[in-house]
Amino acid sequence: MLLEVKDINSYYGTAHILHGVSLEIRQGEIVCLFGRNGVGKSTILKSIAGLVAVKSGSIIFKSKELMGLPPYRITRLGMGYVPEERRIFPTLTVEENLLVGVKSRLKTLRPLWTIDHFYQLFPEIKERSHQKGGHLSGGEQQILTIGRTLMGNPDLVMVDEPTEGLAPLLVERIFQLLREINGSGVSVLLVDNLISEAVNLAKRVYVISKGEVVFQGSSDKFIEGGEIISRYLEV
Repeated sequence: MLLEVKDINSYYGTAHILHGVSLEIRQGEIVCLFGRNGVGKSTILKSIAGLVAVKSGSIIFKSKELMGLPPYRITRLGMGYVPEERRIFPTLTVEENLLVGVKSRLKTLRPLWTIDHFYQLFPEIKERSHQKGGHLSGGEQQILTIGRTLMGNPDLVMVDEPTEGLAPLLVERIFQLLREINGSGVSVLLVDNLISEAVNLAKRVYVISKGEVVFQGSSDKFIEGGEIISRYLEV
């Protein structure tokens, strides 16, 4: 098992957000987290990444306990995190943003992600490599954020709402990039509101409601379970 999250309880200050959440991700699979806005999906990713206080439970990644580790050490273990806010460096060039993400990963059996490889997938980003990140469109910034994360050659990438606010053509390219990432052997934990598109990528699905897991199962089982969608996902 690549990642095992066991019965975690997470807080923002005194506000109890996650209530005994458990999930797991195997090597090489894509797993989706679905749920209405504000139910704790992003908090799960931030808890795994060490950005939110987890008061109890366990987070095991590559047989190592992450609880209590600072985010930079979690990243060095091979964890990649793409935040919903993107958080590029607007005053750095596109290429400088990518270079920020480069980390030394000496032990890997997978082909390494490089800036050249990324440029091959997105030649239009290469054309803007010397422009400031803040001058890119929202979709280009999203692609750059994912690319920056890949420069660390992670074993697992957690991606939070990558298609939010993007035009359909860019949405399609984001999902294609996620397929490329997974095809290179990287596991993906995806949060996205485009359920019909995202579930086609995933092997398994978790549904979150009010900080708790209310469904877990295969993508096929999720699609067949119309009551889950109507009860926990439809507005």
